[in-house]
Amino acid sequence: MADNLRIALAGLGTVGAGVLRLLAENGDLIAARAGRAIEVVAVSARDRGKDRGVDLSSYAWEDDMTAFAGRDDVDVVVELVGGSDGPALALARKALAGGKGLVTANKAMVAHHGLELARLAEASEAPLRYEAAVAGGIPVIKGLSEGAAANRIERIYGILNGTSNYILSKMETTGRDFGDVLSDAQALGYAEADPTFDIEGVDAGHKLAILASLAFGTQLDFAAVDASGISRIRAADIAQARALGYVIRLIGLADCDERDGTRHLFQRVAPYLVPVRHPLAAVDGPTNAVVAEGNHVGRLLFQGAGAGDGPTASAVVADLVDIARGNRMAPFSQPVDSLVASTPADPGDRRNRAYVRFTVADRAGVLAEITAAMRDAGVSIESMIQHGHPEDGGEEPVLVAIVTHEGPESGVARALELLEGSPALVDEPLVMRLVG
Repeated sequence: MADNLRIALAGLGTVGAGVLRLLAENGDLIAARAGRAIEVVAVSARDRGKDRGVDLSSYAWEDDMTAFAGRDDVDVVVELVGGSDGPALALARKALAGGKGLVTANKAMVAHHGLELARLAEASEAPLRYEAAVAGGIPVIKGLSEGAAANRIERIYGILNGTSNYILSKMETTGRDFGDVLSDAQALGYAEADPTFDIEGVDAGHKLAILASLAFGTQLDFAAVDASGISRIRAADIAQARALGYVIRLIGLADCDERDGTRHLFQRVAPYLVPVRHPLAAVDGPTNAVVAEGNHVGRLLFQGAGAGDGPTASAVVADLVDIARGNRMAPFSQPVDSLVASTPADPGDRRNRAYVRFTVADRAGVLAEITAAMRDAGVSIESMIQHGHPEDGGEEPVLVAIVTHEGPESGVARALELLEGSPALVDEPLVMRLVG
């Protein structure tokens, strides 16, 4: 058996401690499959004295994790600190520039700086792996880069944030509103004290940008991701979706169209209505799922635990096993210089059906005003659902939901422009598209 693969681990939180436990518990199995043992030689974290439930006495300790890059007894650095910039990025740059491999679970860093890091890895011939950065323990990076490598990917989409999916699932089963379920999710540890990145689509946007680059061979472009979240969804929206045969899921979706020699990349994270018979409709709780549609393989579904110490640690160690085996793969499936620049696609050209929810004053003429705006914008209405009855003269606002026939997104946008400033609307309309 070859010499051990020697690693240094930065970050001893939930995932870092999970990596140490996994390597200890399955060490012999991992060594047999990798062809050599994976040995932890050094660790680093903010608080040296904290009890993490794992024995650290056999590992060297570095107060400054960037010192890993200068250690002769380290082959690969594992970065589990997090954050798109700061210490994590400094460590990644220094490790790769010094010829050491890097394994990371840091989706924000990869989404913002992945191309730079990939160039450093290519220049120093050092491996860069980040399976754990997208969808926890689901091997979607490996699936796209290797299993589907012979296919042209037509579209990629999925549930990329477990916190949002847990909240939406709970709203479905309990009939409670967003704020109540969010509080429960925070109490149970499914949501952070500041849940903004999760519930407003930023976390899913980081992951989508990475998947889009892998799927379409384009340069990472997180800045072009159109991200919105779930904080405006009400229990009434969940109920109306169910009545129509749908569930609501926060979906990240990307596709790429080449016209006139330019790749037009569409990247959106938003709540969508998903047909109850679609595979993603059955994905509930803090679970992730990714669908990739290849031109020869057809539809591929990757599903599993999207977070947690065990699943994420499993993905980290799987990357280490790949490195130990000597598997060589470009970080984004192909050389950085071959990744193509793209331009953001115009969403107005996209054709789909839409669910549009209005919160309106309960007074005469409201429905006529809404339908007239839809008509003038060329939007055909398939169905309308009301909670309460406008024109009955009540004091409480009324919810009116419209489902459109298929048409360009620009039509719905134009209808909302025509209604902008109307005293009939007491809140900004909510638009959700329907997954086809």
